[in-house]
Amino acid sequence: MKKTFEVIKTVLTWLIVLLAVCMMVFTIVSVTTFDRNDRALFGYKMYIVRSDSMSATDFKAGDLILVRSVDPTTLQPGDIIAFTSQDSANFGETVTHKIRSLTTDADGQPAFITYGTTDDEMPVTYPYVLGKYEKCLSGVGNFFQFLKTTPGYILCIFLPFFLLILMEGINCVRLFKRYKSEEQREIQAQQANLERQREENQRMMQELMEMKARLEEKEKTPEEPPQA
Repeated sequence: MKKTFEVIKTVLTWLIVLLAVCMMVFTIVSVTTFDRNDRALFGYKMYIVRSDSMSATDFKAGDLILVRSVDPTTLQPGDIIAFTSQDSANFGETVTHKIRSLTTDADGQPAFITYGTTDDEMPVTYPYVLGKYEKCLSGVGNFFQFLKTTPGYILCIFLPFFLLILMEGINCVRLFKRYKSEEQREIQAQQANLERQREENQRMMQELMEMKARLEEKEKTPEEPPQA
């Protein structure tokens, strides 16, 4: 039973370590990679969807989408692209919408008319295209958003490490108590051995005293004269 408990405790400890490390790695990845136009992971840029403008057909707020860089000339109506918005309402923000048609801007540059719930205000020219939408991880964005909050940090990172430290602390206390107990037993064993030696020495001393007394008694007794 004790051995089974130790195995369960070891497995639980490693699970907590793995969880804490994974949460820490996820947090670092999300902070350094997500929603960064200049960062990619395995060839994909990753964005957390902030609105439901595409929820009717493709993805919704809280999803995590993967976008791969492409040659804008290969894009066609129906493709979903991520781009840096030039609309007055959300200028400079990253938007992921679907291409409705091909067009040109006021300067004659190739561009796309994009839409979500409605058509976007400004055509998207090639320099503002960040990539083509490839895949959606439903709800994952909400998870990573939660990791960045104080409750998320406490629950997913601090708490596992705290439990790990607590378990190791308890284990150290147990080891210390076991060490003190073994040390105490060793001291008691040494004391018992010394006591046995003392008793043995006293016994030997008693025997020597008795032998000495017999010899002295024998020396005091006069020898009888020989008979004629």
